[in-house]
Amino acid sequence: MGNKEVERKFLVLNDEFKKESFKNERIVQGFLSSVPERTVRVRIIGEKGFITIKGIGNGSGTTRFEWEKEIEVSEAESLLAICEPGSIEKTRYFVRSGVHIIEVDEFGSENQGLTIAEIELSDEDETYLKPKWLGTEVTGQAKYYNSSLVKKPFNQW
Repeated sequence: MGNKEVERKFLVLNDEFKKESFKNERIVQGFLSSVPERTVRVRIIGEKGFITIKGIGNGSGTTRFEWEKEIEVSEAESLLAICEPGSIEKTRYFVRSGVHIIEVDEFGSENQGLTIAEIELSDEDETYLKPKWLGTEVTGQAKYYNSSLVKKPFNQW
């Protein structure tokens, strides 16, 4: 059974988050479907594989349906081979901020130079601590979605 995901996205101003990070992991991902109504993502995170289905977001872009299942890395590799053209490569850093953990994605390859932070909340109005390195909010801006970055990478903007 899936659930609703509430998250806000921000651009990152500098590399200060790396000093505050308690963990990082390499992520490679592709999309079997990148249409907004039903994105189907395949990921390899470290030594684990995942398939994720996301529905379309609400008006503000903060909330949407999400279902995820862990799969064998070999299965993920096979699925990545049949994904839509393009892939996303990034390093995800985890930073504690009050009671929350902020995930900061530093993109590589064709999206080199783009760094985006995400914070998951229990509801849209929940308050959170905002580190100094957190910049402009880009929640709901489709060009920052991974499913968009795979089609029109940051180096083509």
